Parts: sequence; structure tokens; C-alpha cells
Amino acid sequence: MTTQSDTSHQGGASPSGAEPSWGPPSSTALQEPVAPPTAAPRSGEPKQPFFHRVWRGRPEDPRWVRPAFLALLVATGLLYLYNLSASGYANSFYSAAVQAGSQSWKALFFGSLDSANAITVDKPPASLWPMALSVRIFGLNSWAILVPEVLMGVATVGVLYGALRRRFSPAAGLIAGAVLALTPVAALMFRFNNPDAMLALLMTVTIYCVVRALEDGRTKWLVWAGVAVGFAFLAKTLQAFLILPPLAVVYAVCAPVQLRKRFAQLGLSAVAMVVAGGWWVAIVELWPASSRPYIGGSQNNSFLELTFGYNGLGRINGDETGSVGGGGGGGGTGQWGETGWNRMFNSEIGSQIAWLLPAALILFVAGIVLTRKARRTDLTRSSFLAWGGALLMTAIIFSYMAGIFHQYYTVALAPYIAAVVGMGATVLWEERSKVWASLTLAGAVTATAAWGYVLLNRTPTYLLWLKWLVLIGGLVGALGLIFAARLGRQLALAAVGLSFVASVAGPTAYTLSTVNTGHTGSIVTAGPAGASMMGGRGGPGGGGGMRGGFPGGGNTQGQNQQGGNGTTQQGGGMGQPPTGGTGGFPGQNQQGNGNTQGQNQQGGMPGGGAMGEGGMGGGGVGGLLNGATVSSAAKKLLETKSGDYTWAAAAIGSQNSASYQLATGKPVMAIGGFNGTDPSPTLAQFKKYVTDGKIHYFISGGGMGGGMGGGNSSSTTSSSSQISSWVTANFKKVTVGSATFYDLTQPTK
Repeated sequence: MTTQSDTSHQGGASPSGAEPSWGPPSSTALQEPVAPPTAAPRSGEPKQPFFHRVWRGRPEDPRWVRPAFLALLVATGLLYLYNLSASGYANSFYSAAVQAGSQSWKALFFGSLDSANAITVDKPPASLWPMALSVRIFGLNSWAILVPEVLMGVATVGVLYGALRRRFSPAAGLIAGAVLALTPVAALMFRFNNPDAMLALLMTVTIYCVVRALEDGRTKWLVWAGVAVGFAFLAKTLQAFLILPPLAVVYAVCAPVQLRKRFAQLGLSAVAMVVAGGWWVAIVELWPASSRPYIGGSQNNSFLELTFGYNGLGRINGDETGSVGGGGGGGGTGQWGETGWNRMFNSEIGSQIAWLLPAALILFVAGIVLTRKARRTDLTRSSFLAWGGALLMTAIIFSYMAGIFHQYYTVALAPYIAAVVGMGATVLWEERSKVWASLTLAGAVTATAAWGYVLLNRTPTYLLWLKWLVLIGGLVGALGLIFAARLGRQLALAAVGLSFVASVAGPTAYTLSTVNTGHTGSIVTAGPAGASMMGGRGGPGGGGGMRGGFPGGGNTQGQNQQGGNGTTQQGGGMGQPPTGGTGGFPGQNQQGNGNTQGQNQQGGMPGGGAMGEGGMGGGGVGGLLNGATVSSAAKKLLETKSGDYTWAAAAIGSQNSASYQLATGKPVMAIGGFNGTDPSPTLAQFKKYVTDGKIHYFISGGGMGGGMGGGNSSSTTSSSSQISSWVTANFKKVTVGSATFYDLTQPTK
């Protein structure tokens, strides 16, 4: 039997009788999973042209729906493409691997840093493959590297819309898509070449497939979910598994099939996941180590060690051999920022992702309360549990992980927050005739406005008027939502519009600031200067350290905080490496390329030596976050007779080697991998390379060399420093401008 309330939620009149409903059937009507309605084709009716169907969309949709969705995708694409080349090669660590993959299929498969396959990046290579293929087609330039990331962002918005449109409404999908597109950290990472863009897309696809499986219990969708997780593992290893526990529990409890079949389906999904992610791992582990590159980030040349150590449990407990050390736990402050329940809201993270996080938490609870009396298989509740469970699980892990943690990791939360906001807002709007629903919706808007004011107040010189617009507009909109069921159509929609604008005004401003600024290096943050303070002290309004800086650092005394980002570099047009850094390590005056050129060594990394003039492997830090600026003279030096050598040069640390490789297009060996702490190559191996005439030059400086936290072994500490000492003592020094090289073909003894 269908009640009057049920009828109103199934496309009839709203409680006010003023406009059609925006949300799904109410919980009382959801006795069994219901697939979205489709219009049956009429007999003899001519088939509409393809472009007409694309523009019109589903016949049962209002005419504005499909154009609005297409406009959202186009607007997202244009927003993310704007000023794209300002980031140059973005993270040169990954760009060098992309370049190598465009030159060598073997390097493409393994994710090698150079086309001669000395060492890999410290992640699996899946995120590199689209970029490398793009560079093979279009040549090496910013657009060829970064446009695939932009397309992943647009695709994530599209998948999110499709997931919410199926069960809820077009409005829910559009709200979620807009919230995602306007999240500052999403605008940062969908324009950057780190693995996080692919990870966010595949995690969104995973939940979409699980929700599809929850509709009618079809096995194929759960298998596809496993495939998506498997490929996500090949993008960023175990981070892809964070959402598996809540999704598995939701399906095991809520799927509309018998219990035995549910567990059998979950088993098949697990098999699909292992196959999709494990084939590459199996090949790498079985491949003879002597004929493949060293696995970067590992201490024993093992991808499994990398997966479960440096990229696995080490990220949780901080015990990361070969890294720069872990963070604090249980609310303590460590080298990677403060951990604890409020980490997502503090001065390091809040402005990146948390603008609508309070609203998402409120709306998640409201969605569960609304569906509390529904049947086990209720799809509305299952959707809230799937998206909300992924949000809570990921946020909790991020909040307490003591190992390496960067602000941009939080892009993984963006689709989950957006989905919960889209679902919750439309569901409560449907129930607005009930006092508790209208008050809850108004409360979510009020919390968003107040929290937006707090976040904007952390950058008091940035758009002084905006925080007041957000606060006052949000409060007025929330007041209108309380009485929306009693207002006329125009006033009710005005309250909705004002509430939405006030809620997204802050993140939109920070997103526009993000896309208007180039970002390079290894640690990047979204928003204007001062928006994310590394080493902040806690919750709302928390103190700060250096924005976008390196853990454990002091305060920068130079005049380097310009533009929008602590690791921002202006310029760096298409096809050219960026020049002119404005940030990097706390306690170091960064000029030009992120290399230490100033005299302000206050609280910087221990043992830091300057790049270019000395700093040989003794813990030099100049090239760890950003690489070196390569002069035309240095480029000419390395290109001379480079075809006679396997590697034109070798350098300690991947960022340093990447700069020269990107400038010359020739392979440059990264001694010690990213940090310069991996035991590859050993001194004996390096001597053999030199004896065999495979390396022409050694580039001075770069990397950490040794002595850095995280439980580095003595062998790791000695490898790069021993190579540096041996080269210094035995080969001719060549100085080109401020850069120092050693000619390995001209011994001094």
C-alpha cells in the first residue's frame, strides 16, 4: 500500500505542491530494490539520431537534465585545463618516468625513472601509462603529461553523477559533481601528475559498481568492482584497499540475494581484484632481478617489500625504512604533521578538503536515521552506507597514520564527501515538510557557513569580504530552508540557491586560486598563500608552520612566500621545465629551482648541503622536493657524445636526476632513488658501470645521502655517500655556472 508521502517522492507533487520532487522514493516506499525506470520504445517509433539522444538523455528526464550534466562536464574540463602549462613538468619525479616510458616499452612496463632502466619510481606504474602513451603521441610537454589527469577528473565527475542519478535524482548527481569539481585539492590533483588522480577515479568507479550490484544482486557488477580495485592497487598500492572493509560489509548485509550467494560473489570479486592487480606484481617478482630495474623505495629490490613496508604498514606506524621518518601518534605532532581525530580539520589539511566535511557527516547521519525502519535491502540506506563508509574509513586512517602524509592525499575523500552531500541534501529536501528534516538540512548549511568562515579566516588577507558573504549568506539560506515547505516556489528555490552558493563559495575561491597558479615539486597544496600550514597545531583555527614545506622544518627567513603555494613555481610553459620556485624546505631560502641558495639554514633538514656547489651526498636536500634548474651550458655538456653512453649522467636523488633528464632527453641514473637512500647501485656496481664506459658524468649534490630517519640501514646510508666520495677523489671536476659535474671518463689518478 502506498501512502500519500510515498506518492510525492515518486515523482509527484512536493509537500508544498509547488514543484516536482528532486530525490528518490522515501524510505517507506523502499521495500525492495527498485531499478531506475526506463521508457519502453514504442512500436514503429523512429530511432532518434545519436547526437539527439546524447543531448536529450533519458526520455523520462526533464529537458534541462542532460544539458545541465553536459555543461557540468564541459565546465569542469575547461576549469581544469585553464593555465595548465603553468605547472611545467609538475612533479619531475613522475614526469621523468613518463618520458622514459615514452622512449622505452620496458621502462613503461616497469615504471622506470630512465629509459636505460636503472631504478623505478616508488609506486606501481599504472598511473604513468596514460601519460607516457600521451607523450609518445604528442611529444614531451606539459599538456601531453597533464591532460590525461584532467580527463580523469572529468571522468570522476561523470561517474559520480551517474552513480547518484540512478538511485536518487539528477539534482543529487549535479550537486555531487559540482561539489567534487570545486574541491580545492581535487582541482590541484586532477591537474597534477601524481598517482592520486587515477586512484580517485578508480575508487569512485568501485563504489559505483558496488551500488549497481546492490540494486539486484548481479554478480558482474561486484566482479567489475574487484577489477577496479585491482587496477587502483597498480596506481597506489594498499591505499586502494582502505574502502574494502565497509563495502564488503555493506554488500554482505544488504545485497538482495541469499547469504551464501553474497559470500560467493564477494569471493569472486576478491579473485577479480587479485587477478587485476596481481598479474603485474607476479611478473615483476618472477622476472630476473639482473635484467629489470631496481624497485625504487625498497631496500631489498622487492616490490612486495615496497608494498607492505614503505608503502604499506610503514605509512600507518611511521616505520618506513629508507624514508625521512614518521609522524606522531595519538594526537602527537611528528614530522608529517599532527595526528588525531581533528587532523582533517586542522590548519594543514582543512582548506584542502574539509569545506563540506561537517555537512557530509551531518547528512550521512540524517540519511541513516531516515532509512532506519527500511528493509535490509533498502538501496537508499545501502548507498549512504557505501559512500559514507568509504568516507569514514579513509578519513579515520588518514587522521591517525603516523608515516608519510601529504595534504594532497585527501583528494581520495573528495568523491565520498560530494556523494554524501548530494544524496543527503536531496533526500532531506524531499522530507522538508517534516520539522526534523528541514532543521537538519538548515543545520548542515549553518555548519558549512560557520566552518567556511573559520577556514577563510585562516587567510585573513585573502578576499576579506568573502568570509562574511559565506557566513551571512549561509545563515540566511538556512533560515529559508527551515520554512521551505511553507514558502512559495520562488522563495523556496531562492533559499536553496543561496544556501548552495554560500556553501561552495569558499572552496570555489580556493579552487580558482589553485588553477590560476602553477604547481611543481613533490609537496604541493591547493589554495592561496598561507592556506595550508605544515606543522599546524590542531583543530579549527590551529597554528601553523611553513605552508607546503617539509616536515620537521623551522621558519623561512627569506622573501619566498609568493603566489599561491609553498611549492609553487610561476611560469614553466608548455614543454619547458618550470623555473622560479617559491617554496620548499622550511628553514631554507629557496630561489629559482628549489635548490638551497640562501644562507637561512634555520631548522632545515639535518646535514643539508647546498646543491651545485658541493653538497656531495652528505645529506644534501636541495633536489629532494624540487629538481635543479638546468642551464643551457649544462645541457650542452651532457648532450655531448651522450649517444656513446648508456646514461648521460648519474645523480643522487630522483628529483635531481629528473631535471637533467627532462632537459636533455637522455637517460640520467638516479642513485638511491627518490630520497637517495635506496641501496642502488652499490659502490661496486657503480664502479663497474664506470669501468664499462656506461656513465659519462656524475652530477654533484641532490638527495639526502644518508642519516635520515625512518630506520635507514647503514648500507643504505653508505651507498650514495660512498659513491660520492669515490667520485670526488678519483675524477676530474667540471664546473658549469653554479653546477658541478665530474667527468667519469677522466680519472685524476
